[in-house]
Amino acid sequence: MPPKTGHIALAGAPNVGKSTLLNALVGQHLAIVSPKPQATRLPVTGLRTENKTQYIFHDLPGLLDPDYLLQARMRELALATAGEMDLVLHLHPALDAPAPPFEQLAGLPRPLRVPLLTVYTKGDLLSSGQRTDLERDALVVSAAGSQGLDRLLERVRDFLPEREFAHDPDDVSTQPLRFFVVEYLREAAFALLGDELPYSFTAEVEEFREAERPMYIRVTLYVERESQKGILIGRSGATIKAIGAHARAQLEDLSGMPVYLDCWVKVLPNWRKNADALSRFGFPGPSPTARAGTSSP
Repeated sequence: MPPKTGHIALAGAPNVGKSTLLNALVGQHLAIVSPKPQATRLPVTGLRTENKTQYIFHDLPGLLDPDYLLQARMRELALATAGEMDLVLHLHPALDAPAPPFEQLAGLPRPLRVPLLTVYTKGDLLSSGQRTDLERDALVVSAAGSQGLDRLLERVRDFLPEREFAHDPDDVSTQPLRFFVVEYLREAAFALLGDELPYSFTAEVEEFREAERPMYIRVTLYVERESQKGILIGRSGATIKAIGAHARAQLEDLSGMPVYLDCWVKVLPNWRKNADALSRFGFPGPSPTARAGTSSP
């Protein structure tokens, strides 16, 4: 049997379980998981290699109607990435079945050119009868209990091209460790700060000395207003210490090496609405091919 390798997007509205599913599929905590919506800003890539198949999963930002420039850039990035995939999985909560057409959710004038499968998530919230009925015609998964994952992988494999593995079978991601520095800090912000502040928070790696033991990483944490700076630092630095401790533990688990995380806080006013700041943080403006995933008229 020839090997198969392909790129699969996990796409859908915010908070439908994309990140939880990615982590379950690769067996590693890569993507931010939070009950708060819109935690994923940049696509997170996870690898699963078994037998003769290498699955390259991409957890995309949730598709929503943007209120400010960062959200617009996130949406553009998600749709551009979806258009480059071998398969798009449209994730939708099982309790809210049936799912709307993907092009309606995405605001596209026409369907994607690439194959698309609808996958119902959070199947553990269904009664056994509801799940049985839905599984007759659809894929239903529960990442929390790893239910339905084998069936999903079998179905996905049918769509993947015959191709040699693109990555080492032991790898769990294609992204560098410094990418996950920012992600794990943001995850801690979602867990430890209030409802609003995590959305004004981002981080940037300033120095990364991977050869040292412990590995030295200096990072700047950004907020939008001076009043948020004090909240982020906390009394006697307690909050920033807790955020750093969370990120450090996740980084050590991912890398298998001790980490020294040196965090500093700065204010960057209204960075979520500033095109130059967004480009610096990995959210460039749309290219002429940003809609490449849609079919020709």
